Amino acid sequence: MQPARTRLSVDVRRRQLLDLALELFAQHSYDAISIDEIAKRAGVSKGLLYHYYPSKRAFYVAAVEEAARQLLEETDIDAYGEGSEPHPDGPRVALKAFIDYVARHRSVYAFLLRSGIGTDPEAAEIIENTREALVRRMLSRLSRFGARMDDPATRIRLRGWLGFLEAVSLDWAERQELDTDALLELLVDASRPVFAAVLTPTVP
Repeated sequence: MQPARTRLSVDVRRRQLLDLALELFAQHSYDAISIDEIAKRAGVSKGLLYHYYPSKRAFYVAAVEEAARQLLEETDIDAYGEGSEPHPDGPRVALKAFIDYVARHRSVYAFLLRSGIGTDPEAAEIIENTREALVRRMLSRLSRFGARMDDPATRIRLRGWLGFLEAVSLDWAERQELDTDALLELLVDASRPVFAAVLTPTVP
């Protein structure tokens, strides 16, 4: 007798498909993967795949969204403390968490930052929302020590810092020319003037 096939729950199946989406699109371009290949790799029929995701584009966008969710979740480390001054090791701890995430998910991180089918607006919106979420997180935590959340200059400084962090970490993920400790020191040094400017009140 053949063993009965176990029907996976909706949540488990969706989790498996999202994991596959990250794996495939992190390794191959959007056009290089067909819906037939996706279904084959997933071990499901195209009909079942379309039940979860109505198109290949929807499957791709779901992968972008999942990569963004993982980035925000796994880098959510608050080590700035609660005193009158931020803990001196706070930026180092937060940056170490970010680098560790990139090291664990090099291809997925590169996929997230380089994603987009041409100028796909939905994928671009997910990436933009992720950046804004990271900036808001920094603003909220630094506001405990004097950073002004309503100051456009503060937001722009942090947005510029995030752009630098993305560019450096993406280059590191793809080239691996520095070891982790050297990269961390580079980023900590670069962060100091940015955070100092954010935390120092501007004299009218």
